[in-house]
Amino acid sequence: MIFELPKLYPITDRRLSGLSHAEQVVRLCEGGARVVQLREKHLSPREFYAEVLEALKVARSFGAKLIINDRADVALAVGADGVHVGQNDVPPEAVRALLGAGKVVGFSTHSVEQAASAARRPIDYIAIGPVFSTKSKENPDPVVGLEGVRRVREAIGNAPLVAIGGIKADRAPSVLEAGADSVAVIGALLNTSDPAEITRRTREFLAHL
Repeated sequence: MIFELPKLYPITDRRLSGLSHAEQVVRLCEGGARVVQLREKHLSPREFYAEVLEALKVARSFGAKLIINDRADVALAVGADGVHVGQNDVPPEAVRALLGAGKVVGFSTHSVEQAASAARRPIDYIAIGPVFSTKSKENPDPVVGLEGVRRVREAIGNAPLVAIGGIKADRAPSVLEAGADSVAVIGALLNTSDPAEITRRTREFLAHL
């Protein structure tokens, strides 16, 4: 399938925002987001399934796409738009076989070598990171920097590329200039106690892109 990446690709974090996934999707979509990834490392599968159902209703009301991190089973069960997997998750080939050709499959990489290999796999976009230092992952991989993004772009040709890791609004243009098609953002959007601030930050971020 042809999946057009938006320049801003928010990822939810329930602990950071203090909001349910559905509430986060509301705030992000009100700010202009049209693709959101739901990432959850702590809820039980049953609890996450219930939250994804609610978040999907919200996304559909905004005409937005919903990508599920890791949990291909949950994505399949609710009819989400796709799945994002990492190096230690279910292989993207298995996810593609499960979801079919009409769904989005994204894949995380952390080096030029991994990205070059990923470009030959049945996926719709490659993610590279962390670009800058980040607190959104407990054990982040080594920072690749803007030069890493440039090198990955050279290695993967025209394959859609998402950059992630410590990207703030003022840094985002330089990341796109380095070769990324999209920037995935967590903390710069969600690290606030005011839900309305998430919407404001999303709008501000998009204004920089």
